[in-house]
Amino acid sequence: MIKIDNLSKAFGSFKAVDGISFNVAAGEVLGFLGPNGAGKSTTMKMICGFLTPTAGSVSVCGHDVVKEPLKAKELIGYLPEGAPAYADMTPLQYLNFIAEVRGYKGGVKAARVQAVVEQLALKSVVNRRIEELSKGFKRRVGIAQAILHDPKVLILDEPTDGLDPNQKHQVRNLIKNLSKDKIVIISTHILEEVSAVCNRAIIISQGKLVADEKPAELEARSRYHHAVTLQLQQGEDVLNALKQLDLVEDVEVSPESDRCFILIPKSGEDVFPAVNNLIKEKGWVVEQLFVERGRLDDVFRNVTTSKQAEEVA
Repeated sequence: MIKIDNLSKAFGSFKAVDGISFNVAAGEVLGFLGPNGAGKSTTMKMICGFLTPTAGSVSVCGHDVVKEPLKAKELIGYLPEGAPAYADMTPLQYLNFIAEVRGYKGGVKAARVQAVVEQLALKSVVNRRIEELSKGFKRRVGIAQAILHDPKVLILDEPTDGLDPNQKHQVRNLIKNLSKDKIVIISTHILEEVSAVCNRAIIISQGKLVADEKPAELEARSRYHHAVTLQLQQGEDVLNALKQLDLVEDVEVSPESDRCFILIPKSGEDVFPAVNNLIKEKGWVVEQLFVERGRLDDVFRNVTTSKQAEEVA
């Protein structure tokens, strides 16, 4: 388990992280979210022992990161922001170097390197210089070095940044498989990543923790929770008819099409049956009709902007 207690980090008069506390257990995939400058990367660097906290503590599987740094770091695999590596090395040279740093030798070292090369599909570039690789391949090399020693804790800063959709899918499946017996923390600005991979999400704003819930619970806080999206082939006076429905709080017209409408329900209400009945009554030809789970970006904006408003006040 990772235990974070009242963790703070100041750079001069600026407080990048301000007294956050949370625990993460094995099997959890924690999405760590926040606006740019919120303190995400600073927090992750303190968990990994790259930065010393100004106050508070971090414990990794019972080892205090400040008091027992080597024991804590042995348990951690870390992908820093930007996936830095030795540009003049090939991925094979770099991974062999990391394996030696981690204490592997001989056949065991070769087996571990081969395993991560296959897991991250690096075979086609394994003998090219890292500086010549695309951003996506550099990111995959970074993930490979992070998981090479089969760590109990995996901390990934923007793991799918620069990857194409197929590569994102592959890495997300890899994270899901790894998370069965590990602690995984993912810092990301891609909110779809949280829904796709994470079973818990924390949002921080201006260094403070402002939300800590399951993704589905965060989605339920959105004004779009159980909203109905309706796109029609054609229809006259549709907007007025939709606004007349009793359980509807508001109707938004999609900026992408004036024939697409989002019906926001009154709190706790289910508007789908009423919308379905209205469609039949009016004889509308439907192109799309679905109920939304809620939108993480909506909740993200609400909790982070409200935090900023409190600070200004």
